[in-house]
Amino acid sequence: MRIKSVVAHVLDAPLERAFESASMRFERRQACLVEITCDDGTIGWGECLGPARANAAIVTIYGRMLEGMNPLDTTCCWSELYNLLRDQGQRGLAVTALSGIDIALWDIKGRHLGVSVATLLGGRFRESVPAYATGGFRTDGLDRIASISADMGRYAREGFSGVKIKIGFDVEEDLRLIRAVREAIGPSVRLMIDANHGYDALEAIELGQRAAIFSIDWFEEPVVPEQLSAYQAVRAGQPIPVAGGETWQGAFAMQEALKAGAVDILQPDVCAAGGLTEALRIVALADLHGIRLVPHVFGTSIGMAAALQFLAALPPSPRRREPRPLWFEFDCTPNPLRQAMVTSPLLPDAGWMNIPDGPGLGIDIDRAGLNRFLQGASA
Repeated sequence: MRIKSVVAHVLDAPLERAFESASMRFERRQACLVEITCDDGTIGWGECLGPARANAAIVTIYGRMLEGMNPLDTTCCWSELYNLLRDQGQRGLAVTALSGIDIALWDIKGRHLGVSVATLLGGRFRESVPAYATGGFRTDGLDRIASISADMGRYAREGFSGVKIKIGFDVEEDLRLIRAVREAIGPSVRLMIDANHGYDALEAIELGQRAAIFSIDWFEEPVVPEQLSAYQAVRAGQPIPVAGGETWQGAFAMQEALKAGAVDILQPDVCAAGGLTEALRIVALADLHGIRLVPHVFGTSIGMAAALQFLAALPPSPRRREPRPLWFEFDCTPNPLRQAMVTSPLLPDAGWMNIPDGPGLGIDIDRAGLNRFLQGASA
């Protein structure tokens, strides 16, 4: 079996209402999906986190090198592509584009062998995982505190065991939001806050010190990802556990953060950190440093399926009589693309996500749904 073609699909959908985090504004949702076809007809799918058209351009460059290679040689393929742009691309788009390709190759391998990706990664430790709801963005035309607290209360009633909200705009307003959300969800639902690197270290420390009374599980991306010393200061200066990692591409970047003692919780995204091949190395790094790992997820059902397979194969850490449950991040923001390209949507059931057990990623692609949002393809 050999790789015949690699195609990057760019999907695009406008939103009725724009929403924003402290660092990004979303007026539309976009995605870069990777389709790899083999000479025997086997097809695998992957997804790249980040700017869709830019990712697609790099996928096209990589794809030409992949043609004729054995798709089952996932590590060999990964190494060839990484080294192609190594001198200019140890991080960033070179790695996010590689991530989507790598996921598609694992999907092919699972389909060819008739087993799930989780089985190939080492085995299925679990068949379902609890989900927490990600939302809480500032939305155009809506009162921020009233709308977000109402949404979070609804997610809690739907069975989500935790919710995550966006902060990083203004310390005082963010604290009012945190208080309102805690009141809306009650004392038993977990609450996380994500600044999307909107604060400087002093603001983050002040926020963390004052927000700790609301029982926050973690404080995500308090400062810009390059400032590891600022991460250290925030971690030392306030009591809430610090999380980060969605913007640290590759194991080398994760290693720098872990050696610096920058975080309590590491959050790689398999669609950005180098795919499933590199994610296995990141798991080993986190385990060696004794750091909790909670994957970041923010994309379509293809990326969701990859994250679920990854979660299924994560060994309990530490091993004990009653292992700590692993969490799946379920994006609740408006996204017409999220379930559009799969025949069976990936949705929570009373706050839990079932992990597909079919071959590869365990999902089937709905071409008609995909084509509704298709903006262009490159081979």
